[in-house]
Amino acid sequence: MTRNLGPGPADRSETDSAAAPVAARPGQSFGARSYARPLAGLATVVAILVVVALSVGLFRGSFTKTVPVTVISDRAGLVMNPDARVKMRGVQVGKVASIEPRADGTAALHLAMDPDQLRHIPENVSVDIASTTVFGAKFVELLPPADPSAKRMYSGQVVNARHVTVEINTVFQQLVSVLNKLDPAKLNETLGAIAKAFNGRGEKIGQTLTDFDRLLAKLDPSLPNLKHDIEVFPAVANAYADASDDLIRTVNNASSISRSIVDEQQNLDALLISATGLADLGNEVIGGNRQGLADAIHVLLPTTSLLAKYHENISCGLGGIATFATSPPLPVPGVLVSVSFLLGIERYRYPQDLPKVNAKLDRSICKEMGLPNVPFEYVPPMLVADVGANPWRYGNQGILLNSDGLKQFLFGPIDGPPRNSMQIGMPG
Repeated sequence: MTRNLGPGPADRSETDSAAAPVAARPGQSFGARSYARPLAGLATVVAILVVVALSVGLFRGSFTKTVPVTVISDRAGLVMNPDARVKMRGVQVGKVASIEPRADGTAALHLAMDPDQLRHIPENVSVDIASTTVFGAKFVELLPPADPSAKRMYSGQVVNARHVTVEINTVFQQLVSVLNKLDPAKLNETLGAIAKAFNGRGEKIGQTLTDFDRLLAKLDPSLPNLKHDIEVFPAVANAYADASDDLIRTVNNASSISRSIVDEQQNLDALLISATGLADLGNEVIGGNRQGLADAIHVLLPTTSLLAKYHENISCGLGGIATFATSPPLPVPGVLVSVSFLLGIERYRYPQDLPKVNAKLDRSICKEMGLPNVPFEYVPPMLVADVGANPWRYGNQGILLNSDGLKQFLFGPIDGPPRNSMQIGMPG
């Protein structure tokens, strides 16, 4: 840059510089190039602002479609703010859009729910306003019911909150209200009495706590049973509640009985004295004949066992005989007999008709046939059992014609074998 220093031609500068001349070049505008850089910078700033605005909008969910749902609560709490999370089973399903205080002292929480999550939330969902810690920010927690509804949560639904987490300021407020009603002098006196009561009894109190700990250790294995009892207690309480009228009526009747006992106490005393004398006399009689009574009971055991085995048949027979006791008497003394001719049964055959004791029955024939109440002109069917003889056995000859008697009546006694080998009936 310092070449050719010293005097030189008038058209040459003392120093050579690489900078471009400020004057415009021939054929170009002087201001066109000067606005390009500011415009590019402005566009860059605008683009950055747009990106920041889009990022903030995406972060706040301004471009996300939501469904409005309203929660009515007794109070919202001090640390319930807009944009608080709405969770179900630990998953965020929406947020609190705004909080509106109502005229009746309650609060309306307007929720912005994720429409994609509504199909997973039943209509009868429960709502709690909870917090992670005592001083932590609150959030809306949706609790699934024990019996979920088939319908899903819908736009514009109004749900009542069942519980709001207690805050430390609420505890202090209630504590202050309690302390305002206390008399300091009486409180001091009470605390002094308590201190005096505990003074010198530390060892006994410690032993009591140790014994109580042992008792709890023994009760610990029974906690599942206690839990079960607590679970079924509402059902038992409801049963007693349903029967409360009957229980009250029973108590009233018991009071009437107690009054009757008081009114008849002299007769009751006499009855008890007589019963005492009877018991003493019975003790002497039974004590003296104790062995004889025991032997008699042992002797009656087979008889009573047989009666117990056939008690239904005995009851059926006695029921049939009992009708004679209620029947009207006969018009004249004597016995009425109905005589008629009936077909004879099959004759006895040896050895197939030998008697047997092998009848077995696994049902009550008396009840099955409607005995002992027999309808008019009803003939009970014959009961076939394995007793040996059975006149209606398959293969019996049935009705037989006594041809031998007829021939003897017509021709007299005839000796010798039958004259007709094709004779039907008895030989003769």
